[in-house]
Amino acid sequence: MIKEFNNLNDFEKAFPSEASCIEHFRDLRWPHGVACTWCGSMENIYELKKVGQYKCGDCRKKFGVRYDTIFADTKLPLRTWFKAIFLITSHKKGIASHQLAKDLGIKQKSAWHVLHRIREASMTEEYKRPLLSGTIQADETLVGGLEKNKHAKDRKHSASGYGSMKSKIMVFGMIQTDGDLRLQKIIATSDTKRIIRKNVRFRSTVHTDDAPHHRWMHREFEHGLVKHRLGEYVTKDGVTTNRIEGVFGHFKRSVNGVYHHLSDQHVDRYLGMFAWRWNRRDMEEGERVNALLQSVQGHKLTYKVLTRKDKAQ
Repeated sequence: MIKEFNNLNDFEKAFPSEASCIEHFRDLRWPHGVACTWCGSMENIYELKKVGQYKCGDCRKKFGVRYDTIFADTKLPLRTWFKAIFLITSHKKGIASHQLAKDLGIKQKSAWHVLHRIREASMTEEYKRPLLSGTIQADETLVGGLEKNKHAKDRKHSASGYGSMKSKIMVFGMIQTDGDLRLQKIIATSDTKRIIRKNVRFRSTVHTDDAPHHRWMHREFEHGLVKHRLGEYVTKDGVTTNRIEGVFGHFKRSVNGVYHHLSDQHVDRYLGMFAWRWNRRDMEEGERVNALLQSVQGHKLTYKVLTRKDKAQ
């Protein structure tokens, strides 16, 4: 039976032991009965003495409830993973690896790896969401520290506006009215054309500013323009990008207040986790945890790959 919990006290009561976590995850992963992770068979599945371990009578192979998930190949108890997922999905601005390490009593490197595995699962899940439709606001922003706050040797004195791409990360965002949010790192503003076509239903209404790289849009969408250069933020027809700009402000406050710094290498995972949490903001705490637990299969982000020590990457 899948347990319900909406706060930390309920969480502790719902999962008093490792076995309770294993049983909960088993029911979420295999709601119609345990299936072999090797051959897919649901017949002749035998439970071994160790909780969460099974053997398939058809292919004769052993498997566990953690196999082929973000929990695989780690020594951390599933209960520790559950707590990490509860914390990262509950805090609107996320949680830093140093704080998570203190809360869970683990090393900071382990907490950092745990958080990135969770973010990887959430980011991949966002790619499966339906196309945006109706009215969508789209805009781009720059994420990164102020040049004056950097060491003198790291400052780029010509960095201002979009000319500061060498020192900042450009993020493109789209948000549907009363609907989903999409965030993605881009290299240049020309990338927005491909991303819009991939994520927005044809002939939907798209609101943007009057930047030159949006001029193509009227041929494929109902395109509404707001002229920021003239001090216009909402037109008489209700065209605006205020909501997506508000999202950017929220994300930047998360970076400044929690993480302090994002690397270009990992920023997509932070964006994916932020969008995942935003798109499920109406869920209860326990619902979000269960939603993420149902998305952890098929992900294996090793520490070597994460730190780019794997030569194959």
